Parts: sequence; structure tokens; C-alpha cells
Amino acid sequence: MPHLGPWELGIILLIVLAIFGAGKLASLGGAVGKAVRDFRKEVRAGEEAKKEKEEAEKAAEEAEKTEEPKS
Repeated sequence: MPHLGPWELGIILLIVLAIFGAGKLASLGGAVGKAVRDFRKEVRAGEEAKKEKEEAEKAAEEAEKTEEPKS
């Protein structure tokens, strides 16, 4: 893939701005930002749920080990 310098990026930005307009780009940027925040929040929630599940399993295993066998 060829290297894109500052001039090329500027030209691409001007073309995109001409096609979509400044208002549409602002709303698009806001939507992308919200999507990224929501994604990060869900990933963190998933990691926390996994950690809680592992801790619960570990606590259950320790509880089984400490129980005295009934004869």
C-alpha cells in the first residue's frame, strides 16, 4: 500500500467534506465515538463478568475442600 502524505490526506479530506458536508461529518463522528464508547463498556462488562465467574468457581472449590467428609 502506498504511503499517504499530508497532501494526499488533505485532498481526501476535502473530497469527503465536499461530498458529505460539514454537518453530516460532525454527526457521523459523534456516532462513531458513541459506538466506540459502547463497545469498550461492553468489553469491560464482559471481562468483569468472567472474573466474577472465575472467583465464584474458586470459592466453590475451596468450600468443597474445607467440608469434612460425612461417614
